[in-house]
Amino acid sequence: MGADLDTERTDTLRHLEQEVGVLVRRVRRIIGVRAVAVHPDLQGVSYLILGYLAQHSPMRASGLCTVFDMDKGAVSRQVQHLVDLGLVDRTPDPADGRATLITVSEEGTRRLGDVAQHRRKLLAERLGDWSADDLDQLGVLLSRYNAALADD
Repeated sequence: MGADLDTERTDTLRHLEQEVGVLVRRVRRIIGVRAVAVHPDLQGVSYLILGYLAQHSPMRASGLCTVFDMDKGAVSRQVQHLVDLGLVDRTPDPADGRATLITVSEEGTRRLGDVAQHRRKLLAERLGDWSADDLDQLGVLLSRYNAALADD
């Protein structure tokens, strides 16, 4: 009986891994599509940084290094790319004149908002036959899954 449960759980976990793999591949593709929707020259990783800044700015580049587990040079290049595209602004940090704070520009906020509005409309269409309870349950389970794997 115990071996059957172990086999069943292993099969269930294998199925979960497969579905998460599909989700990861889909997310990677969608990041690229959304990046281009924000700006034709925007790179995927820059889109992720821009989205993070939209929720957590202002912040220093060193904070982005920590969040994205990237070295200072890579973050600096991505931030400069965003500045060049007019999507973020740099301002002196009032707490430390040697440092700068990065914030999403008005143009970046507008473009992200347009993409988010389109994304929500698409989700509403694609998940239109899902009940509010189904959507809530999915959100709860994804939160629980992410919390359980937070140290990975």
